[in-house]
Amino acid sequence: MNFLFPHVATTEGVNVRVSVSFLPEQSEPRRGRWFWAYHIRLENIGVGAVQLLTRHWVITDGRGAKHTVEGEGVVGEQPLIEPGGSFDYVSGCPLATPTGAMQGSYRMVGEDGRSFDVEIPRFALIAPTVAG
Repeated sequence: MNFLFPHVATTEGVNVRVSVSFLPEQSEPRRGRWFWAYHIRLENIGVGAVQLLTRHWVITDGRGAKHTVEGEGVVGEQPLIEPGGSFDYVSGCPLATPTGAMQGSYRMVGEDGRSFDVEIPRFALIAPTVAG
């Protein structure tokens, strides 16, 4: 088990590893805003290069409301990942509840031109409780 990246999914030779951190300095619980950063590492354990084209996220808040986010690339890039290579990025997620979860997929294209979806493992967003 990789403690730095406790959430892992592997699809067609691509590992998606996730770690998540609550950011109290960017959160305002009195105003109903909690904020997390998540660190994604994409590892190509396959035999050919792959390129990330698009992302699809499903974000669920603590009330069960779902919000879908789709777009090109990640952090403004569409990285090409060679066999044995990896790509890391960090992004953030605000919620109106102190708990929630995220999961999704990346659309990738291989050297052969075939596109496929790579699973992003579900991970929880949980703010630490403050004893009153």
